[in-house]
Amino acid sequence: MPCSRSDQRLGVAAVALLCVLQLPNQVLAHAKGLYKSQAEAEQRAKELGCKGTHQNSGLWMPCSGEAMLHKELRQE
Repeated sequence: MPCSRSDQRLGVAAVALLCVLQLPNQVLAHAKGLYKSQAEAEQRAKELGCKGTHQNSGLWMPCSGEAMLHKELRQE
């Protein structure tokens, strides 16, 4: 039996809601990783269990790259 237009709209709305609910977690994780000094980022890297720092838009971030940082932040 084919889906009605209201069923399709409901499905699209559900997917959109799930996407919106995931976005804040990613944004907050990224914001938690920004520091004004390299020393602060190095300290946070030690706390997270990763090594190195990197820059992003003039600020410092822990871990050698963003992929590693996001991986470590998701495990907190």
